[in-house]
Amino acid sequence: MPEVTIHIGGRGFEVSCQDGEEPFLHAAAKMLDDEAQVMADQIGRMPESRMLLMAGLMLADKAAATEDRIKTLEAKLAEVEGELERMRSAPAPEPERFEVAVVPPSVTDTLAEMAARAEALASVIEEKNAR
Repeated sequence: MPEVTIHIGGRGFEVSCQDGEEPFLHAAAKMLDDEAQVMADQIGRMPESRMLLMAGLMLADKAAATEDRIKTLEAKLAEVEGELERMRSAPAPEPERFEVAVVPPSVTDTLAEMAARAEALASVIEEKNAR
């Protein structure tokens, strides 16, 4: 088992860990040291056991808040996943029907008549311009 020296609150501690766990131990020690540093900055020098206790409690408080947040997000995720599953399993919506007005034949006839008159007038104008 490797022996590792970690530093917390300006003090060194010899600890043992499993092979390969050294980086995790150093990361955890850094988190504890950061909290101990906050305590030292606010209160000043204090007994080692008190410093470790207070730093540990601060980390535990942060961990509890993180767990609460995770539970809230997991509940929200489950709700969203449930809604998604309901939407996926719901039958496809019926296509919408649109009513389109039918143009009465009299309007079509009137438009055809107007087009014929316009073409006739255009022909007359073209003949006059050609002379």
